[in-house]
Amino acid sequence: MDPGMLRHKLRLGVRGQSWLNFCCTGLLLWLIIFPASCTGQEAVLPDSNETELTQMDRNANINVHANNEHLTTSNFIGDIVKHPAFKHFGELMLPWEDNASYYNTQLINIGSLMPYHTHVNPGIVVDALNHLVDDTSKNKTIFYEFYTGQQKREDQSKKFTGLFFFRGKPRAPFAIISPGGGFSYVASPHEGFPLALEISKKGFNAFVIRYRVDEQKATEDLAAAIAYVFNNAKALEVDTIGYSLWGASAGARMVGNIALNGVNQYARGKIPKPAAMIIAYTGQSSYSDRFPPTFITISANDGIANIRTVEKRVANLRNAGVEVDYRRYENAGHGFGLGIGSDAEGWIEHAIQFWKDHLSK
Repeated sequence: MDPGMLRHKLRLGVRGQSWLNFCCTGLLLWLIIFPASCTGQEAVLPDSNETELTQMDRNANINVHANNEHLTTSNFIGDIVKHPAFKHFGELMLPWEDNASYYNTQLINIGSLMPYHTHVNPGIVVDALNHLVDDTSKNKTIFYEFYTGQQKREDQSKKFTGLFFFRGKPRAPFAIISPGGGFSYVASPHEGFPLALEISKKGFNAFVIRYRVDEQKATEDLAAAIAYVFNNAKALEVDTIGYSLWGASAGARMVGNIALNGVNQYARGKIPKPAAMIIAYTGQSSYSDRFPPTFITISANDGIANIRTVEKRVANLRNAGVEVDYRRYENAGHGFGLGIGSDAEGWIEHAIQFWKDHLSK
């Protein structure tokens, strides 16, 4: 019998049918409409609100289900945001304020998020991220908010701020790293986290700041972050004596502003100047005899920061009596980060040694 006829007879109360025929008819209809229930399989009904995942979306959900699951270069940008280890702050680890358009970009292509930077090595980026994953799995806090909830409510732009912590030895001095990005984005994955990891391997504590993409506000953020670390040094297990500030490109402008005007120009308190400043490839020209000992590096073929401006600044600082260690490279370009694969490779070792040399002075 046609199933449609069966449904029709059921709607009519199967008039003229015997009770037995009615039961048989109902059973047959059940088998036709719901065969899965008779095979031991669960019948799955479609959800009208569910959108079908693409294969890329399915892949993007792999390897992010456990707090300690490592990322690989085959993962996607969106996996950083989704990773349980980075819950609530994963977006702040990425360069832009809104990174949604990059979520389906694989980490092997993370350099495409940072157009002002060169020598972006995805493997190095992933290693630094996985170091934070490992710390989280050991119940170590890796992200700190240096503005209070009230401050963020009063100024919504402050929600794009925070400090990522790469631990060294307890009670060792600390560094704060300000990545670049032309005050358009913050290149933490390339010239923030990898640098902090190398510094922490030497036993120092290293913070990477996520700041607002405006020079004045960014400098205020850096000063607020310094004050936060000073005020919470005991809980963070860091030594405030002999701290250093590191900046690259736009981040180096923030560091230069602090060097010129002092931390207390931008934040309340009586915070001493750092033991050393590490300034990488910026065209900022300011200087004074108040600058701390300063390490400066750039590549001659930098297409953004003019090397003549940098070298004039070096000369002006030296003439003002400031100790300067200047490292010039030839073919590393702008925004070279650790410089792996370029003639700038190894520069960070010189910078760390420069800082060490001034810890006791």
